[in-house]
Order: sequence, then C-alpha cells, then structure tokens
Amino acid sequence: MQTHFSAEQLAVPEIAESERIIRKCVHCGFCLATCPTYLELGSELDSPRGRIYLIKDMLESGRPAGAETALHIDRCLSCLSCATTCPSGVDYMHLIDRARVHVENTYRRPFGDRAIRALLAAVLPYPARFRAALFAARLVRPLAPLLDSFGGPFRKLAAMLKLASPQQRGATPSSPDIAVPRRGRVALLKGCAQSVLDPGINQAAESLLARFGIDVIKPEGEGCCGSLVHHMGREDEARGFARKNIDAWTREIDTGLDAILITTSGCGTLIKDYGHLLADDAEYAAKAALVGSRTLDVSEYLAKLDLPAASKAGIDVAYHAACSLQHGQKVTLEPRALLERAGFTLREIPEGHICCGSAGTYNILHPDIAGSLRDRKLKNIATTHASVIATGNIGCMTQLRSGTATPVVHLVELLDWAYGGAKPEALNRTDMRRTP
Repeated sequence: MQTHFSAEQLAVPEIAESERIIRKCVHCGFCLATCPTYLELGSELDSPRGRIYLIKDMLESGRPAGAETALHIDRCLSCLSCATTCPSGVDYMHLIDRARVHVENTYRRPFGDRAIRALLAAVLPYPARFRAALFAARLVRPLAPLLDSFGGPFRKLAAMLKLASPQQRGATPSSPDIAVPRRGRVALLKGCAQSVLDPGINQAAESLLARFGIDVIKPEGEGCCGSLVHHMGREDEARGFARKNIDAWTREIDTGLDAILITTSGCGTLIKDYGHLLADDAEYAAKAALVGSRTLDVSEYLAKLDLPAASKAGIDVAYHAACSLQHGQKVTLEPRALLERAGFTLREIPEGHICCGSAGTYNILHPDIAGSLRDRKLKNIATTHASVIATGNIGCMTQLRSGTATPVVHLVELLDWAYGGAKPEALNRTDMRRTP
C-alpha cells in the first residue's frame, strides 16, 4: 500500500514502524474471509483492510481521530485471525495497537463510554477491587434487563452484570503430595481476572506440574500483565504493569528459572511481546526481551515434559482454540496433542479460527457483536456433540459459559484430572462419559 508520510513524521519511531507495516498490505482481501466483524457486519471499514486504510489516513494526516474512525478501530477484536491469513505478513497486531493509542490520546469519547472504560481500567486489573465489584454486581444482576432496555452505555453496564456469574467458582481441591524427583522450576502467573473468576485453573496447573517434578513459585510483586488496559489504548498504564512484572520475574530468573508459565493465553500474547512494548525504555528494554523469551503458555511447557499416555476413554472434548493462543502466539498443535495423549477424544469445531467474541473487555464494550459471535461459536460447537468444552483462556471460558449448559473448563484442569488430580468442579454436575 502506497504511503505519503513526511520526513518529519517518519522521524518518530512509532510512525515509522506503522508506515512499514502499512506498506506491506497489498489489498488482496484474503483477510476479509477470516475477520469476525466483517463476517458479522459486512462492512469494508470493519475489516482489517478497511481499518488499515483508516489508520493510514489518520496517521498520515496527523489529525485527531474522529468518531467514525474510533468506532471502526474499537470494533476490532484484536483476534489476529487476519494475521494468520495474510500472505504478505502484515504485522496487524502492532498496527492496531498503535491506532488504539492514537485514538485514546486524541479522541474525546462520549461521557458514558469514557466512564465505562475508566471503570474497567480501575477495577479489572486489581483482584481485590474486581472481587468486590463482582459481589456488588451479583446483588444488582436482576436489573440487567432494565439497563439493557435503556441502550447506549447502559447496555454495557448490563453486559457487565450478565457476565457476573451467580456464584464465584471455587478452587479445585488439591491432590495429595507425591514425592517425585525435582526436574524444573517455573513461575506461574497469578494475574488478575482469572484469579478471581476461576482460581481452580492455577491450582490444577500447580497440582499437575508438581506431580511431574516441577517446582512452582509465585514471585513477590507480580500482578496484572497489562493486556486489559493495553487493548483499550492506555499504553502508559500497560507499561507500568509490565515493568512491575519484569522486576518480579527477573529477580527469579537471576536465581534460576526455567520458564514463566501462563494459563491465560490473552496475557501470554502481551507478555511475550514485552520486548516490543518497552523497546524504547533504556532501563527495561533488555529485561523485557528476556522475560518475553522465557514466557510460555502452559501447554507449550507441558508438551516439553513428554507426559505419559493416560486414559479418559469415552469423553468427547471440543477444543476451542483461543484467538490469543492460535493467532497471537501461533500455538496450535500442543493443546490438541496433550488432550489426545491424556486419552480424551478430540472433536474439531467448525470455523475454529473465528473468535468467540470475548476479546478481553470486548464482550462488555460491544455486547451485540460479542453476543452474536458467541452464539455462532456455540452453534458450531453443538455440531460436535462433545460433552465438554476445553480452552486455554479465562475470557473465552466466561464468554462461552454465558450461553451454554455444556461444561466449559480449562485445558489444564482436564490434564490434571487425567493424571491423577481432582475432577474439575464443572464436571461434577454431569456424567461426561459417552452413552452407547
């Protein structure tokens, strides 16, 4: 794609990078067939190619973002399915990130939208605040239909209430300690939202890792990865979270650490990219790159352990590949191989590359599109006739649970169960075994 940036503009590193990305787009349109918002809305401006044109015009002109540009940029899920499809290797992830920052810094949103975004940024990354907010939300959850009827920002408040589950999910009971030779040491991200919504996920991961001789540490000072605010264009806040985590993890790396493991793939995509996020920070650039290189999704690390074969015969599992894992991190084979080796029967989901609509805070900020994508995903899952849905991201789990009675669990919970751990809480309420 031809560009017309001035020499002065190209002297700014962020603009120069955006210009290089834009120039790689050849207008082929392959991305349209895999873009969820284009499939749902049918608008060129809600496709990656259309958004690239908008971003090019916005950055070249140097003007503040307008309402229409902000709308179409905001509607992007950052699922990165387009990046997987693109034959030209357009780095859409970093381009849309830069566009979000420009929109956030130059466009004044309507008051209701600003208030919702500020509330999300002030609550979700902080477990204590999020826990209190969920408790309050459950008390007023019956008001969701009324708020929904008011439209506008009230619909977003209603979406927040609907996603507040009737009761907080408890931690999975731990299995007895087993004395095995130590063969590894890892840090496991506790994070923010997942630790509140479903603490059993990390507990299952710790149980499974311990059973195979892996010591799990919890570094002092680690917290939210920054992705929730990063995808709202709040770059300075995201960098602040990143620096805090880098300080916590580099102390442990210095004393010997095999890997930093992530059980929320949305977090993993950003943490692996810390080197880019802090590339212009003289104090943190090298440490950020080191942390990113040591970060693995839990499925990547488990695949390296060469786990023995197990048997959960007769249990059909529909594996939902989170966008942040399959498109953002390009981790596709490991989760499936682990489930099959553990004895589960894998059922492939049609349109598995299409987003479920969660996308961080997207299901709150754009509930209509998110709801339509969720229903599309669940319709495809239903064709598999699987008795359980597995995935690797708490956002996807929350989104899918809001529209189905089929148990939705984390991949690591099934693996822990297969290798001697406790049965996931969500499966205790139903018989998972296939009927003759």
